[in-house]
Amino acid sequence: MDTLELLAHPVRLRIVHAMRGERELTTGELCARIPDTSKAMVYRHVDLLTAAGVLEVAGERRVRGAVERRYRLRHDRAVLDADTLTAMTPDDHRRAFATSMAVLVAEFNAYLDHEDADPVADLIGYRQHALWLTRGELEKMIIEFRRVILPLLANQPTPERTQHLLSPIFFPVEQPPADPGPVPASS
Repeated sequence: MDTLELLAHPVRLRIVHAMRGERELTTGELCARIPDTSKAMVYRHVDLLTAAGVLEVAGERRVRGAVERRYRLRHDRAVLDADTLTAMTPDDHRRAFATSMAVLVAEFNAYLDHEDADPVADLIGYRQHALWLTRGELEKMIIEFRRVILPLLANQPTPERTQHLLSPIFFPVEQPPADPGPVPASS
């Protein structure tokens, strides 16, 4: 199974999100993080991600006669590289985007289902803005987002930190008009 196929599944993508930040979690802890998914499904997807090398066993211990495994994410295996992105068809992009949106909806619903959810106090945001940008302005904006976001990706979980899901999405909703050519001189 290739990386696109692995990550283009909502449960597997939610597992990858849960493992970010150098976490080492058991399958039981992942089930607690994804309570709207059956335990059997979480176990099955952890097995698939482990077999593909996206997750690795970080440690094992005996618990009441069974072996409990702690898993960690292999960040280098949990990304779509440039070659994969270049080879993706429009249908691949549709599927990946639909998976991303399904994960956003599932994670947002899981957040709202917590009895202590407070969207205003938690500073949640889901605004959409329609921006008119040249290619250069778009590239500059993406570079600025990366400048701000990339250092934060290295943050480790601490008691003071809450994990947030950030999903910048950029795509043109209309194309610039075709150049009609030179405007004729008025007489």
